[in-house]
Amino acid sequence: MSDSQASPRIPDEMTIRELQGKVDSWIKEVGVRYFSELTNLAVLMEEVGELSRILARTYGDQSFKKSDAAYSLPDEMADVLFVLVCLANQTGVDLTQAIHDNLLKKTTRDATRHRDNPKLQP
Repeated sequence: MSDSQASPRIPDEMTIRELQGKVDSWIKEVGVRYFSELTNLAVLMEEVGELSRILARTYGDQSFKKSDAAYSLPDEMADVLFVLVCLANQTGVDLTQAIHDNLLKKTTRDATRHRDNPKLQP
């Protein structure tokens, strides 16, 4: 394995658009091609399940099993993000624009909703 495959040069910080480009390049150079959208949806659900497992054991009432030692919270979050970016790339979604539009929608819709929620008051 070459050094570039063993340890790709990833900047300390990158934009969402840059992340989409990095994932696309990785898929084309290392992954051969994207899995189908439905396969990636199934993979995303699998990765979310692995993330849920760690969170349930770390912050919930379940205890860890020996087999859980292989899981890492940051790694599982990265797996979820990676597959989500794959789905965005293959369906033509610009995640930078999507998150911008989504935050605008939430800000407009929820301008006072959370502030006025008695359950969220200190």
